[in-house]
Amino acid sequence: MRISLESPAQPDVIQLIDDLDAYQKPLYPPECHYGIDIAALSVPNVLFAVARDGEGTAIGCGAIVMEPEFGELKRMYVRPENRGQGIAAKVLRFLEGEAMARGCAMFRLETGVSQPEALSFYARSGYARRGPFGSYPDDPLSVFMQKEIAS
Repeated sequence: MRISLESPAQPDVIQLIDDLDAYQKPLYPPECHYGIDIAALSVPNVLFAVARDGEGTAIGCGAIVMEPEFGELKRMYVRPENRGQGIAAKVLRFLEGEAMARGCAMFRLETGVSQPEALSFYARSGYARRGPFGSYPDDPLSVFMQKEIAS
C-alpha cells in the first residue's frame, strides 16, 4: 500500500467519495450533512491523500483543509472490504504529518453521533471532544473533536 497527496478529481477517488456519501447521507438529515465536494477538495489549501493497494486501486482517502489556526480533517474513508488493516490510521498520520510540515499544530473535525466506529477511531488517535468551531452550528447530531500537537 502507498499513500500520497493526489487530486481528488479522479474517477476512482470520486467513487470513494460517492461511497462515503452513500453511507453517511442516510444517517442524518440533509441540513446536518457537512461533507465537502470534489471542487472544494481541489482548492490549494486542501491536502488530499489517497491510499492505494498494490494494484494501484484507491482504497481509502482523507483530507485536511488548512485554515490559518488549524487543519480540519474531512472526507476520511476506507472501503469496507479494506477495513481492519490500519489504513485509516496510516492515512490520518500521513495527513497530520503533511500538515505539520506546513506549520499546522492543531487539528479539528466534525463527525456524527451515528458513527461510533469513527468516534472510537478518532479518540484512539488522540482527538478529544470540544464544542463547535468555525461556521458549524451547535448541531445535536454532530460531534466536534480536536487534537493539538505539542511543540
